[in-house]
Amino acid sequence: MAAYSELNIEQYATFSTTVNVENSNGDAINLYGYSAASQIRKSYYSASSNNFTATVTGIANGEITLTMTAANTATISPGRYLYDLVITSPEGTKTRVVEGIVNVLAGVTQ
Repeated sequence: MAAYSELNIEQYATFSTTVNVENSNGDAINLYGYSAASQIRKSYYSASSNNFTATVTGIANGEITLTMTAANTATISPGRYLYDLVITSPEGTKTRVVEGIVNVLAGVTQ
């Protein structure tokens, strides 16, 4: 089962957060050879999405960093969205490791 986490993104600002992927015992998963992907959508059924850049930044300690540029956050309307983070093993097995709500907070200075 994927972990749950709520994120806040400030419109017109650069966003970055780190996720630590662990097994059921709480031990970090070695992410050697893994890739990661993450998107936000208005609903589960939305055809359009916004992508996070999902980068494995700590192979041995299961660390993945999600980022979005200020130019990207500027294109997202303020509101509540859904997101998840999926990792893909070297063998091609996909696992959803975190999911939750994204609150996009309106910005003034562009």
